[in-house]
Parts: sequence; C-alpha cells; structure tokens
Amino acid sequence: MGEQGRPSSTVPVSRVVTVVLPGAIVVGAGPSGLAVAASLRRMAVPCVVVERSDGIAELWRRRTYDRLSLHLPKRFCELPHLPFPRDFPTYPSRRHFLSYLIRYSRAFAIEPLLRCTVVSATFDPAARLWRVVALHRSPPSELAEVADVGGPVAVEYMARWLVVATGENAEPVVPKLKGVAGFRGRLLHSSEYKSGVVFEGQRVLVIGCGNSGMEVCLDLHEHGAWPSMAVRSGVHVLPRKMLGTSTFGLAMKLLKWLPVRLVDRFLLAMARLVLGNTEVYGLRRPEVGPLELKASTGKTPVLDVGALRLIKNGSIKVVPEVESLTGTGAKFVDGKEMAFDSVIFATGYRSNDCDLFSEDGKPRVPFPEGWKGKKGLYFVGFTGRGLLGAGADAVNVARDIAREWNKLSDCKNLYARQAP
Repeated sequence: MGEQGRPSSTVPVSRVVTVVLPGAIVVGAGPSGLAVAASLRRMAVPCVVVERSDGIAELWRRRTYDRLSLHLPKRFCELPHLPFPRDFPTYPSRRHFLSYLIRYSRAFAIEPLLRCTVVSATFDPAARLWRVVALHRSPPSELAEVADVGGPVAVEYMARWLVVATGENAEPVVPKLKGVAGFRGRLLHSSEYKSGVVFEGQRVLVIGCGNSGMEVCLDLHEHGAWPSMAVRSGVHVLPRKMLGTSTFGLAMKLLKWLPVRLVDRFLLAMARLVLGNTEVYGLRRPEVGPLELKASTGKTPVLDVGALRLIKNGSIKVVPEVESLTGTGAKFVDGKEMAFDSVIFATGYRSNDCDLFSEDGKPRVPFPEGWKGKKGLYFVGFTGRGLLGAGADAVNVARDIAREWNKLSDCKNLYARQAP
C-alpha cells in the first residue's frame, strides 16, 4: 500500500473495473468491520464492506477450537448498538458468538462483498480519494457482465474514506525453530486445532502459555492426551473471578478511582490468595503488573479456566523454552530432551497489512489515537483491547467520518464529477 501513483496488480483477471463509492470502504468482515459498518449505517453514511473469505467472522468460523468461550463476561464483548440476547450465558461459547454476529449483520443489513481480496490501496492526492484494488473471485451480479465465465474481476474502488478492520488476528504467528523440517510427528498452529479427540493417547507439546495455550492443554487432557506446555517468558495468571465478580469487571471499576499500578498490586495479591504462588509450578510472573504490561506490550494476562489445577497436579507439564525440535520430540534450553508425537504452536497472531503497521503488527500510531490515520485512513481493532476496544474504535471512526460526510452537503455531485 502506498500514497502515490496508481496501483497495479499482477494477478490474472478478466478485466479491471473502476467503481466510485459515495462513502467509505471497510476492509474486513470480522467483529471490527461489522461494528464499523453498523455504526456508519446508524449515522446514514454509506459504506461497502469487502471480505477475502466466503463469510463473515472467518477467525471465529474456521480458526477457533470447539470448546472456546469468551474469556470476558458478555457485557464486555458485545458490539455497539446491539446487546447479546438475555438467554446467552455469562461467557458465551464460540457457537453463541457466531450466532450473535450473524444476527448483528442482519440487524444492520450488512452484506459484505465476499471472496474479495484487497491487493493494493493508494491515496490519490489530486482526487483526494483512496484507490483500493480488490480481486473478486466470485464477482457480484452487477459485475458479472464484465467477467469471463468463472473468471475473477479486479475492481478499483475509489472512496474518500478507507477503514482497515482486518484485525490483529489476521495471520498466525509461527516462530522459526531449528529442526522443524526434521520432526516426524504432526505440526500445527492453534488456529488449526479443533479438538483434542484426535490426539488421544499422544504426547503433545504446546508451545506458548497464553490463554490459547492454557486452554488447548486443558482440552488435550480432557480428551486423553498427555500435554506439556513450553514457557519462554513470564506470564500473569489470574482467576477468572474475584470477590464474586469477574476479574476484568472488577479491574475496570477500580481503574476509575485508582492508578493502574495500585490496581495491579491488588490483582496480584488476590491472585496469590486464590491461586497460590504460580512460580513454583514454572509460571514465573513478569516484573511489570498485568494491566501495565497489557497497556505497554499488548500481552494479555491469562484468565484461568481450569488449566492451573491440572498444572498443579502434574496432568499438564510445564517445560522450559524450546531450543529446537528433533526427529522425535524437542530439545529445551536447559539441555534436556523429551519425546512428543505432536507439536502445537499456540503462539498468537498478527496483522497482515504490513505497509500500514510496524514489524510487530501493531498500528504505528499508538492507543488511544491508533484508530485514526491520515487522509481519510482509519484502523479498527488494532489497539490490543479486544472486542470492547474494537467497538469503541468503531464508534469513534464512524463519528469522525460522519462529521466530514455531513460537511459535504453536495457530496453526491462532487463524486459524480470525479467519476471516470
């Protein structure tokens, strides 16, 4: 992506078509993109949503494990303008959340252009428009007449506003380890993991000790596998509930009155009281508190859903950082080796919009202004604050665009004059 010149694509297409949009183009139909589109609709700003997969919320449909439930109470995870149904549990399951997203898209008449991959985005300073080239693998009916039978169509969308909502979890992160090519067992990322049922009786190494790593280990154990979890750095493990309420909700209340470091001290004291000293089980705590660490690095504390009990009784083994894989297992930084049948990388995700983000996949403009770029470019869902943060970003973006949209009283005539 760039800011000068006309973009080009080497992808073979039947024809390139130019379409001028009176409003915004939103890239991504996950929770962030849907929240932006809904907020824009409520403010009477037209928008088009493009999505590379064949449906909304690809991550939740295809790259999450079966037992997954939201780690935070539902009131902190609902998108703007539409609450969760009252009969949903406090911690909605993956299935609940997907049904909610489908209901959400229907409620606001959001119909993304599916199987549509953005290949470039360039700001045209003369026209003051974004030129977004997207490859339609299944062209919509209005473009069918310019497409060969079964052939893709490249469309250059011209829009005043571009909202990037592809999210922080667009691409799996897999660390480069020595010996990967020689490992004779099964290798996969947690995005490919569905259930521990296929690992019954296996010795499985899970690399990563975040929420996904912990829960995958729990699921493996429940399906008869023998999980080991490799821990490279410190991790904050907190109970899901404190004093009869959610840990996250309690922290949010305390932050209204107390500085973050004082709240961190309270959370750690309560965690030690409820969970005990996790360091004796190989889970060393970072020197920086959980909330301060989250704000500075984006690293989320683990909310325990049952894995810690299994770590304490030895059902889940905690092992050191992996130095390399061998043909039959792994060698650790302490020099010891263990045999494994499978290795699962629970090592997280990153953004795939490389030109717009820093090397670690984060917006170059930090929170709280990370949602706003320049020249009509916006970001939603990249501030490391989960669904709650994405919803707030979406409303901020929609309001900002709506202010400009309302100033352009002759907007339609303006775009008509600029149309090719």
